[in-house]
Amino acid sequence: MTRLDGKHCRLSVSRMQRQDSPRLVRTHAATLAATVLLMLGCAGRPTPGTASSSPLPTPDDGAAVIDLSHAYDEHTVFWPTEDGFSLEKEYDGETPGGFYYAANRFRTAEHGGTHVDAPVHFVRGGSTVDRVPLERLIRPAVVVSVVEACARDRDYRVTIADLEAWERAHGAIPRGAIVLLSTGFARFWPDRERYMGTSERGPEAVKKLHFPGLHPDAARWLVEARAIRAVGIDTPSIDHGPSTTFEAHRILLGQEVPVFENLTNLDRLPPTGATVVALPMKIGGGSGGPLRAVALVPKARD
Repeated sequence: MTRLDGKHCRLSVSRMQRQDSPRLVRTHAATLAATVLLMLGCAGRPTPGTASSSPLPTPDDGAAVIDLSHAYDEHTVFWPTEDGFSLEKEYDGETPGGFYYAANRFRTAEHGGTHVDAPVHFVRGGSTVDRVPLERLIRPAVVVSVVEACARDRDYRVTIADLEAWERAHGAIPRGAIVLLSTGFARFWPDRERYMGTSERGPEAVKKLHFPGLHPDAARWLVEARAIRAVGIDTPSIDHGPSTTFEAHRILLGQEVPVFENLTNLDRLPPTGATVVALPMKIGGGSGGPLRAVALVPKARD
């Protein structure tokens, strides 16, 4: 959700005007589900040594589906320079045709709540959110827990040493994986004071931000030594709160690695074995957008 100032792109969506006659909208959930499962099946044809070297779990196989996204509502946490999320009721009630109908409009910044940073967020000419390859967003994941270190230091930055310690316990981070950094800060959501370090608003409040992030050296190591496809964290930004240069952002996005921020429930995932499906709103030309991310966790073997 990193913002350098209060001037940025906002999204406004309206389903319909009040004077419009209500329209029934057919959803394509089944088609989307089939598409995702097809992509997962294709990802299951592995290249040796990559993150896709084992069968991928599905709910039909007993896999747990873990929601990694916070809801968007009046409590959603945004950068101090943002206005937040608003939902306006367009229509709610019985129609002249005798059936119930509901529709709303919403307004939100791209970078707030659980969202994705597209490469163009910090890289001139980088991919916009609608052009981030889906292959980067549906991948096997590893979860690196730094909860204890972050409890001692709320400005902690995940280091190469942390990643190497994880590898000694679980094996090398596979090439092509999504790396999720679990700091434990999701438990503070939506308390802005505890989650971000300040509940104040405005440009001056940015100086008072305190939360964990990823060290630039570790960001560079992940893209150069492990060729990861995406990275996520359960804090407001991949750079820790006091950052003013946003180096981790620039390194990751400079290599076309999308960043997921404000994730939740990472503590419910195993260090290895989960598959993440992280699909953002497809905003043409967007620098990011709201993200619905889930993890598929295989059923434990007896």
